[in-house]
Amino acid sequence: MDVQVAPLRSWDDFIPGHDRFALPDFKDISKWNNRVVSNLLYYQTNYLVVAATVISIVGFLNPLSMILGAAVVVLVFTAFVWASHNKDFIRRFKKHYPAAFVVAIILLSYFLISFFGGVMVFMFGITFPLFLMFVHASLRLRNIKNKMENKMESIGLKKTPMGIVLDLLEQQEEGITKLADYLAKAKE
Repeated sequence: MDVQVAPLRSWDDFIPGHDRFALPDFKDISKWNNRVVSNLLYYQTNYLVVAATVISIVGFLNPLSMILGAAVVVLVFTAFVWASHNKDFIRRFKKHYPAAFVVAIILLSYFLISFFGGVMVFMFGITFPLFLMFVHASLRLRNIKNKMENKMESIGLKKTPMGIVLDLLEQQEEGITKLADYLAKAKE
């Protein structure tokens, strides 16, 4: 698999004036989901830099708990993805309730980490960067370049780390997925 790292977008584009931010349409969940997915794909390297900064600060303050917390989250995520590929009930649940699937991963991670006393590290080092990404991706309006880049990602012309994670969580637009399947069949 040829994985490409998305370019770092300019910080003026990432955090522009208030005119490029708006509340999502909470009545149209599909449109809101598309905005979040598009922004996660387009600004993924910027999100990685922000998350790495927060994680570094928390990790510097409490390195052992941060390593333990990260390991628990990775193991829980891996277990959930494996189960969703091997268990029909979980596969159907993930397909019909993808947000609940992500929440289940976070809650189970929180529960496991609470046994080791690293709840504050989990909250600030792992959950807070995810929360920042979700809020930015929900509020940031998409531009034309963002939409074009995401169409290329969705039809398989380019694979990025965020695209792979979103594929594992089945967070792609259905119409684009059908187009990518059609193009894959046409190549054969």
